[in-house]
Amino acid sequence: MQNRYAIEQLIEAGVWISQKGWVPATGGNFSARTDSGFVVTASGYDKGQLAPEHFLQFDCHGQIESGTGKPSAETELHLSIYQLVADATCVLHTHSVAATVLSRFIKSDTLTITGYEMQKSLTGILSHEETLQIAIFDNDQDIEQLAEKVALRYQRNPLYHGVLIRGHGLYAWGRTPSETRRHLEGLEFLFACELERIKLEATL
Repeated sequence: MQNRYAIEQLIEAGVWISQKGWVPATGGNFSARTDSGFVVTASGYDKGQLAPEHFLQFDCHGQIESGTGKPSAETELHLSIYQLVADATCVLHTHSVAATVLSRFIKSDTLTITGYEMQKSLTGILSHEETLQIAIFDNDQDIEQLAEKVALRYQRNPLYHGVLIRGHGLYAWGRTPSETRRHLEGLEFLFACELERIKLEATL
């Protein structure tokens, strides 16, 4: 993607995601792969009111090429996803209540979901009978170390659609910005359903 188009897509996504309530208090960060590397949101800006000057351009090795402002602390994780997932062109990181709470409630390193028709919103999932597995990683303020953990797990078992960071939120990706938005919305719906199911079962 050209820089201008990538930024336009992320600004549009930011408005939509903000309206969903998934990026409170300037949280979250978005990126898109470009012809020379990737663009990513600078830190500290309301994701529902992004402008072109709120983005930084990085090369494919993670070095800043242009832009002002403080790079998102999680830029290294975006870079790692692009290096691992060859066809990923967009990464959207959100902080929804469902993703954050569910990632803490599940004690294992994988959230397993099955039985929902909405699973088919995710590329490659053809039936509600399939089992969707979303990797969960413990939160770490050392983003380089967190990125290494994601990379090591990907090498053992490729990751699809997105990952959860415990007590933090969701990183979703796709082959295009529109597919990434679909994956994000589908996963958020599934997380909300699972959270409600767990609460209901606790009352039985």
